[in-house]
Amino acid sequence: MTTKKAAAPARKGPAAGSNTAPTTDELKKYYRDMLLIRRFEERAGQLYGMGLIGGFCHLYIGQEAVVVGLQSCAKPGDTLITSYRDHGHMLACDMDPKGVMAELTGRSGGYSRGKGGSMHMFSREKGFFGGHGIVGAQVPIGTGLAFAHKYKGDGGLCMAYMGDGAFNQGQVYESLNMASLWHLPVLYVVENNKYGMGTSVERASASTDLASRGQPYNVKTMTVDGMDVLAVRDAGLEAVDYIRAGKGPVLMEVKTYRYRGHSMSDPAKYRTKEELQKMRAEHDPIDHLRALLIEKKVLDDEGFKALDKEIKDIVIEAADFAQQSPEPDPKELWTDVLIDAA
Repeated sequence: MTTKKAAAPARKGPAAGSNTAPTTDELKKYYRDMLLIRRFEERAGQLYGMGLIGGFCHLYIGQEAVVVGLQSCAKPGDTLITSYRDHGHMLACDMDPKGVMAELTGRSGGYSRGKGGSMHMFSREKGFFGGHGIVGAQVPIGTGLAFAHKYKGDGGLCMAYMGDGAFNQGQVYESLNMASLWHLPVLYVVENNKYGMGTSVERASASTDLASRGQPYNVKTMTVDGMDVLAVRDAGLEAVDYIRAGKGPVLMEVKTYRYRGHSMSDPAKYRTKEELQKMRAEHDPIDHLRALLIEKKVLDDEGFKALDKEIKDIVIEAADFAQQSPEPDPKELWTDVLIDAA
């Protein structure tokens, strides 16, 4: 691909000539990480139904391959920023599931001490600069993080995630222009799950080839099958190599699908049950990798059972920790309001 090329066809599996094929340990890690996100989100949905999670709660079920595949390409010192559908990104950044679940339930043991909830938690230590509730607002902030990487000369890059709905926001294109003009080290990731809230991408976007919108800004563009973690990894390696070489930003459209509604309050009646069932049956990212692990004899039934139990125990521990953690002290109302920048 060149820096001024239209979106390529979606790809499945590692492309010929990719830098390195994943090891068996890496394959197992991708499976484990996706399974952790899936089970964590399922448990979060249960806690929401029990009234233990308030406000909004946007689940990542179905989209696990996107962030797991791309995070496998990250290096220490890189940064990540995303929208309100953020729990999967936190777990992929190796944030503690207990701290994430505690924040979802508004408890003091959470990453934002119970004051951020589902949509607003951060971990500077893990390079995670938040989920953001304002649609598209994270994109210029991610551009700023990329500027900081370049200014400091630390060799890092920022992965800035957004949805297909956010991709129609004007601030996204201001960011693309600035990043291209200044050759900023940023990977813009459009998680195209086909629906912006309840509106299909076909009804919201005059052109459904979202990646091609990077062309007017001379941004390298890519399109990848987001239901295949190895395809995402392969495209991610190509993208980060390009960015780290100082060639400027990359815009990657990742075609994925969410199984749940936009948020927990959304019954998702704008799509058919047949559409959902077809995606789950034919394109599930976890089932896809499981089949590959079986084919390559990486894991057998006992190995899968052991891994399933490990993940289940982690999620149960996180839920128990969240429910046992105290609510924030009222004094927390007066903290994190101002910072002394002197």
